Amino acid sequence: MTFESLGLHASVIQALTEAGYTKPTSVQEQAVPAAIEGRDLMVSSQTGSGKTAAFMLPALHKFASEPVVDQTGKTPNQEMQASRSRGDRPRFKAAQPKMLVLTPTRELALQVTSATDKYGSHMKRIKAISILGGMPYPKQMQLLAKNPEILVATPGRLIDHMESGKIDFSQLQILVLDEADRMLDMGFIDDIEKIVAATPESRQTMLFSATLDGVVGNMAKRITKNPMIIQIAGSATKHENIQQKVHFVDDLSHKNRLLDHLLRDETMDQAVVFTATKRDADNIADRLNIAGFAAAALHGDMHQGARNRTLDSLRRGQVRVLVATDVAARGIDVPAITHVFNYDLPKFPEDYVHRIGRTGRAGRNGVAVSLVNHAESMNVKRIERFTKQLIPVDVVVGFEPKKTASAPRSGQKPGGWKPGDNRSAPSKPGGRTFSKPGAPRRDGAGAGGGAGGGYKGNRTNDSSTRRSFGDR
Repeated sequence: MTFESLGLHASVIQALTEAGYTKPTSVQEQAVPAAIEGRDLMVSSQTGSGKTAAFMLPALHKFASEPVVDQTGKTPNQEMQASRSRGDRPRFKAAQPKMLVLTPTRELALQVTSATDKYGSHMKRIKAISILGGMPYPKQMQLLAKNPEILVATPGRLIDHMESGKIDFSQLQILVLDEADRMLDMGFIDDIEKIVAATPESRQTMLFSATLDGVVGNMAKRITKNPMIIQIAGSATKHENIQQKVHFVDDLSHKNRLLDHLLRDETMDQAVVFTATKRDADNIADRLNIAGFAAAALHGDMHQGARNRTLDSLRRGQVRVLVATDVAARGIDVPAITHVFNYDLPKFPEDYVHRIGRTGRAGRNGVAVSLVNHAESMNVKRIERFTKQLIPVDVVVGFEPKKTASAPRSGQKPGGWKPGDNRSAPSKPGGRTFSKPGAPRRDGAGAGGGAGGGYKGNRTNDSSTRRSFGDR
């Protein structure tokens, strides 16, 4: 199937062709035709499945087929001329968007807006803006003054502008809830209910979520009318293109030394290291920089300008290791991310799926490594039950845990390190090897430091003059 066969407007097809998109994904094949027909949608799909295009392409198709007039029924030029003839003073009018996309995080909102600009690059009359926390209010007022057709927003900041009378949803035609499960996990249920109540009953509603069970499913049924239910399974759910593994660690020092070693893997291009807290993200990024890595932190306490600069540096390859919390990393789509490290396991199994989905994007291969204390083995089992697949346990020569895992798991893949197995099995292909035979170094630094993890502009190749991350 091609995008042309989906019946999209010629201007949208032209933009997709120029962007290099030739074949729709599974979720796009099912969602786009139904959305063009005006159907409400409830879609269950994992990150990286192409859901942004699944709701934005049919919306752009709809707007491309409509004449652009303001809410007075006049073209912008006609309204401007009428205003001048009356001698009216310029005054702020509430923005009246035709489409609203709600997202859980700022990064995802910016990603959706960027994708919209790309898909609508040949529709100059269509404006899309982001309204989100961390952005100065004067800047947002300037954006809203343009009366954009498409508004992408996080719930909290959107509520602020609604209550101050800066946004009017009376003309809204399409409402999208992107990553609805995550918005509910973050406590946005009341905000979402308030926003939905302010929109017309005649709207088209599309809800996208990793799962349609429980609270998400109940809310989706309340806000949609006779929806088409689409559930995308297969490799996107199993992440078959991502090599997953668990490394057990004895303590924090062992974890730090092992992370330092793994980040020097020559097969690694860029990596995301997930932590449980914002403070840990800052501390670990600082320590990795001292150890010679080009690292940066990303979390919710950073101003939006700093977050944008960090993400730009990541996309340009200037940052090789991003240390992030779950919320901050939501929506990151950087193809060069080859590795994901769970420095701390996530609180919810669903977040594990979203984390590892930062690698292996668009059909590429990736590696996801979890550094797990022995006391956290039950958390690993919960993740395995949720994903319905075993995560092999691996061990690296020279970084073996003193303790073994608590109990063997049936069906452990060959090559994984099983409890009671005292052999020092080498890591799987792609791991670092040591340049000298004999006992490996235990300070966490590979021979020569390796080119894969460090910052080439500032690093020295003499590992004896550089401290390892695990030395502190």
